Amino acid sequence: MVLTAIAASIIVSLSAQGIGSPAQAKIPAQVTSTATTSGYPVLNEQSDAVVRLQQAMIVRGFTLKGGVDGVFSARTKATLRNVQKAVGLKVTGSVDDSTARFLGLLTVARLTPETLPQIGSTGDAVWSVQQALINNGVTVKGGADATYGAATTIALGTYQSRKGLPVSKTLDHATAFSLGLLDVAPPVIVVAPATKPATKPAFATPSSPAVVAVVAPVVVTAAVPTATQLDVNALPSRGQRSEAVQLVQQTLVNNGVEVKGGADGVFGVATSIALGNFQASRGLHQSQAVDFPTAQALGLIPSLESLGIPSIKVFPVQGQCSFTNTWQEARGSRAHEGVDIIAPLGNLIYAVVDGTITKVYINAGLTGNGVRLTMADGTYFFYAHLDTIAPNIVAGTVVKAGQILGTNGATGNTGTPHLHFEVHPRGGAPIDPTPVVAAVNACHITEPIAQP
Repeated sequence: MVLTAIAASIIVSLSAQGIGSPAQAKIPAQVTSTATTSGYPVLNEQSDAVVRLQQAMIVRGFTLKGGVDGVFSARTKATLRNVQKAVGLKVTGSVDDSTARFLGLLTVARLTPETLPQIGSTGDAVWSVQQALINNGVTVKGGADATYGAATTIALGTYQSRKGLPVSKTLDHATAFSLGLLDVAPPVIVVAPATKPATKPAFATPSSPAVVAVVAPVVVTAAVPTATQLDVNALPSRGQRSEAVQLVQQTLVNNGVEVKGGADGVFGVATSIALGNFQASRGLHQSQAVDFPTAQALGLIPSLESLGIPSIKVFPVQGQCSFTNTWQEARGSRAHEGVDIIAPLGNLIYAVVDGTITKVYINAGLTGNGVRLTMADGTYFFYAHLDTIAPNIVAGTVVKAGQILGTNGATGNTGTPHLHFEVHPRGGAPIDPTPVVAAVNACHITEPIAQP
């Protein structure tokens, strides 16, 4: 079996506290090979294959004493046994097919345009797609499990957005080619340029009709947004100039809201005012920004449920507060796996859903004071850096959404008061929690929630 280098950007944490994963260890510049011909590295082997094995275990959150040295020692075997035990594999301390597949040590197979898997598919082709996404730095919830479900759909959409491809969230020809799964480039569709009068505005108004003599149907697309949805992790903001802004403006106009100057693609004062007017008409918080609830009300982003992402009932922190998307940003030797909600010391911290407190942390390492809140389906929410934990909150406590869990603080590995908040669907690896909290953003609400 040919082994392939693992992308350094793969971050899949299996750590108990989940705040981040260790950074990839430095690989020795040269390793003398004493590899066998069995395909997988074995005990006492010294080779580049062992380097890749050690690297794969470390980036998945497991501790390897001595670091990456390219030697399959007793320490490497012990860590490998920990990996196998943690993920339910046969605990042997040696690399078999199942272990290699989990660690991403297998080469992805080439596909053909006629056999691209679709949602609901299973098998080796799906595994190849998932592993290619992981090798390109895109997290696939649950890993490469050979099942094409919601996790793969979300990962494909993330990859397409990053690469500037149409965000179809399906494995189309262009996406498969970009992932290196196809050797044949997608066909190029040539469209004849549309004829348009030079004086016709991009978006004509009833008061300024344009008369065009047409022999054959002509579609004017130059100034019309080609996308119909926004990226939930990249909503346009004030000062931007883009097609995404133009889409927001045109959607506002389509909803009967005037945007002074029309859909010009520039997010300025006129767009802010129009957004505020739309928000007022829908009873939304008048942020004058394209926040998550507004984008949903405009039909520009899908629901969390349709993306397979858990939703919460209550925002976790009492306002005033703020947050930005810092998912996977470097935190020293770790990658950030939560959202940091910045708020004053002592602000109340709330349960985001009905559930059970399954773990309480007191002055624990990186976490400081924290709690784990778990739902019936295994989905859990991890809170860190609390100043205090409410006296009635202990492991086993059943809580209601909105119930006070404690107060905001700066305990653990931080110097700034904030809540570090993670989302683990069905008890698995963390996902970007920013859209989850953004959907119920209540940083503007300072009054405490009435207790259930």
